[in-house]
Amino acid sequence: MNIHAHDQQEQQAHARRIEQMRRILGPEIAALFDDTGVVEIMANPDGRVFVERLGSGISPLGEIDASRVQSLLGLMADYLHTTVSRDRPIVEGAMPIEFLRSRFAGAIPPMVEGASFSIRLPARSVYTLDQYVEAGIITAAQMDTLSDAVLSRKNILVSGGTGSGKTTLANALIDRISKLSDIGTRIVIIEDTRELQCTAPNVIQFLTDDDAGIDMTRLLKLTLRYRPDRILVGEVRDKAALALLKAWNTGHPGGIATLHANNPEAALLRLDQLCQEAGVPAQQTLIHEAVDIVLQIARDPNHPAGRRISAILNVKDGVLIS
Repeated sequence: MNIHAHDQQEQQAHARRIEQMRRILGPEIAALFDDTGVVEIMANPDGRVFVERLGSGISPLGEIDASRVQSLLGLMADYLHTTVSRDRPIVEGAMPIEFLRSRFAGAIPPMVEGASFSIRLPARSVYTLDQYVEAGIITAAQMDTLSDAVLSRKNILVSGGTGSGKTTLANALIDRISKLSDIGTRIVIIEDTRELQCTAPNVIQFLTDDDAGIDMTRLLKLTLRYRPDRILVGEVRDKAALALLKAWNTGHPGGIATLHANNPEAALLRLDQLCQEAGVPAQQTLIHEAVDIVLQIARDPNHPAGRRISAILNVKDGVLIS
């Protein structure tokens, strides 16, 4: 078989897989990938489907049969060149481009009672800082603080719990950076999956690749050879925290990164713990030098938007602004 025929077969197989995925999801769920307000699609083990939209929280959508969810997980496993079975009940990875490279996580019994999944869609429209003020998620004074931090090129760590809106908030800050940046400001973005949005004129985006052994630490080292002015990073989860802090602290101010933590103090502690995964002692001094602001976003069921900025910590002087 020649290369052209092989490529045609691969394309046809891919098209069939995409069609199967759309059929399994059904028209109502499939249409959500065209809705720019949707950030998460969740199918629970009991078959109930929920959708989270920007600014309006989580709402029920309907139901999906467990056998369809199981079939979807099988197709995703095939696409990711892995398997899903009783012995390997988890499927994780980026969906095909036709589904916006959305971040997929799913599991089957016995890990869960019934097959389930959660799909995190990338931002298609940016929720600006002005819109955060309009929604009451941040105050006008907090916006001024953040705008000043961006303008003066402070390194900002966006902290929050699961589903709190860290990435959406980071994109609002990046939107402000984009509006301030000219052709001479070179911005490098590093992520596991493409979620950060930047419209500045001089941007390069890197993605990690587990199959190729290219992790965030390696990309951060590569980034320094790309003459960055600002370094923006998706969620920091491992020893790459050390490489990020060193990069921020060696002539590359004005960075943004997200991290999973429930308050600013816990964020700094977790950052230190992640650094120590690289086999180094505690790094409080480096953290204090490299991180300027910790911005905490939290879920709030009593808030119309479902979340709010709960604190801004100025790391250098220890001042906590609620």
